[in-house]
Amino acid sequence: MKSIFVKSALMLLIAQSLTVGQSHAAEQNAVTVNNKSTLPFSDQSNKGGWVLNDQISDEFDGTEIDQQKWFVQGANNEYYIWKGRAPSQFAPHNVILDGGILKLRSQWEPNFKFAQENYADGSVDAKYGEHEGKPFPVTTAAIVSNKRFLNGYMEVRSKAVNAAMTSAFWAIGYQSELDIYEQMGNPKIDGDIKANLSKSTVHDWSPPAIRPTRAFHHKEKLPFNVADEFHVYGAEWGEDYLNLYLDGNLIKRFTQKELGDRWVLTRPLEIWLDSEIFSWLGMPNKEELPADFEIDYVRVWQKPTNNLLDKSFFGFEGPKLFEQNKRPLKLVPENSQNNEYQKFWDIDAASKAFASITNEKRIAGTKSLKIATDSKSLNKDLFIKAPKGAVTLDAGTYVFSTRVWVALDNKLESFNINLGDTHFAPFMISKLDHAEKAQWITLKRKFTLSKSLPVDAQLLINVNAKKATAGNAHFYIDDMQIIKLK
Repeated sequence: MKSIFVKSALMLLIAQSLTVGQSHAAEQNAVTVNNKSTLPFSDQSNKGGWVLNDQISDEFDGTEIDQQKWFVQGANNEYYIWKGRAPSQFAPHNVILDGGILKLRSQWEPNFKFAQENYADGSVDAKYGEHEGKPFPVTTAAIVSNKRFLNGYMEVRSKAVNAAMTSAFWAIGYQSELDIYEQMGNPKIDGDIKANLSKSTVHDWSPPAIRPTRAFHHKEKLPFNVADEFHVYGAEWGEDYLNLYLDGNLIKRFTQKELGDRWVLTRPLEIWLDSEIFSWLGMPNKEELPADFEIDYVRVWQKPTNNLLDKSFFGFEGPKLFEQNKRPLKLVPENSQNNEYQKFWDIDAASKAFASITNEKRIAGTKSLKIATDSKSLNKDLFIKAPKGAVTLDAGTYVFSTRVWVALDNKLESFNINLGDTHFAPFMISKLDHAEKAQWITLKRKFTLSKSLPVDAQLLINVNAKKATAGNAHFYIDDMQIIKLK
């Protein structure tokens, strides 16, 4: 009898547990995915050949946020770029892991020590912790990936905060920004973000970086309110396209071909997850706080490449990142200064009259290196240098390639590309067949290193002034690559 009673009780508990679990799922999880899946929700057969980037992806299964992966705004009293959109301020205690869910909390905190400063951005100029001269003590939260990446598939499963606070999944890098979504669960004003809408925007932060900086955008009306249910939001970012996904379904596609110069997504990006106050959409009520922006996971996939060079930098799109060094806390997207984290091509003063990074022509991205001289003016060699340590190679045999576009009027015989003590034979361009000019062609060189490159090795592009005495030099360089031979 005791055995029968125990079995009956056990069956009853299992049934109740299943019922409660199903009820909870019905309330909270409109879209359920396998939390251990390593493939994009829209490509479960992996036709794209995606590989998970573990340095940025996170399942949030621990008890504390992984600060090796994420910079927590306000932790150790450090803020990266900004402290939040006033009157709200980011606070590290609002970053919470709870049962495998990241919760970015917004709450009313009269005892929080707000920064005694104003935040100005566009039409917003407000003091932290105050609104219209009265206390408005709202704290919120933000995390930023410590690593950047170039091109890939980024995805979250999330539910927006049910308040007049934004929930945002976005990314920034050098002179560019991608807002995969900006959402608001309970806006107080009928504006451009509604409870049943997801807004996606790309911004161009190239100087003077004055609003409006929007390059292109999309608004998706949804058959649900963003704060009611979990859904899967994804963005596939390719070299010349951007696809936006909702629950595995394509909702919008942008291409560089269609956008032309408005295409600015050519440099590595870092992921942000945060909540803010958008005063133009209304202010949150004290009664609706605390409230959470909930994220089940963030995942980033990329496609393997055998190119050993930084595609963005050696495509002349933006700086070379040295992510082993700490990212400066005041590194705004429009910053073009050399520091220990980012370094740019060095074109010496004498060479700047004849060499420049331009958007006149390009084989990929939006920019290339232009060399344009005349034989009368060029009396010194041209030098265009990559930062020391921008190329790291072990001993072995490699193929270096670069794309060039040579003008019909070019008379320069050749130019050189050197890498440390490795001196390539000059790239002859004066002897190109007429049919090879005025179009992008590929030049290649095979080389062997008997030992690893020194840590301060430098790639150098050089035009010998003596070689230019025969006439004008007029050509473009783009898309340098190095591939190791097996």
